[in-house]
Amino acid sequence: MSLALSACNGGDGRLPTDYRNLPVPADLLASDEARERGREIFREKCALCHGVRADGNGVRQEGLSARPVSFQSKEWRASATPRGVYAVVSEGKRGTSMPGWRTLTDQEKWEVVTYVLSVSGDGP
Repeated sequence: MSLALSACNGGDGRLPTDYRNLPVPADLLASDEARERGREIFREKCALCHGVRADGNGVRQEGLSARPVSFQSKEWRASATPRGVYAVVSEGKRGTSMPGWRTLTDQEKWEVVTYVLSVSGDGP
């Protein structure tokens, strides 16, 4: 996990300035407890669009401006960085139906990041 985290800054150059150098809580990203809390938050807030299995097949996927991301996709995971996922959870994704979740605390956002980054590796 630490090797993967050390390489994560490479794709962060395109992020908004506020997120480019955001400290990444490596201990949290490696925590099974944080992953489980992130899974619970995901099921409550995200599964409606992204699906309970985080495969992009949520019940509300029809009619959205873009298909929800499948976090099971190895291609998605290859380009995802902790900071990038945190930025999307925080701000939403421009040009899509993905909202920013400003009501979540920083801790909760990192827990969601922990969960979604884990999904492609071993399933939801």
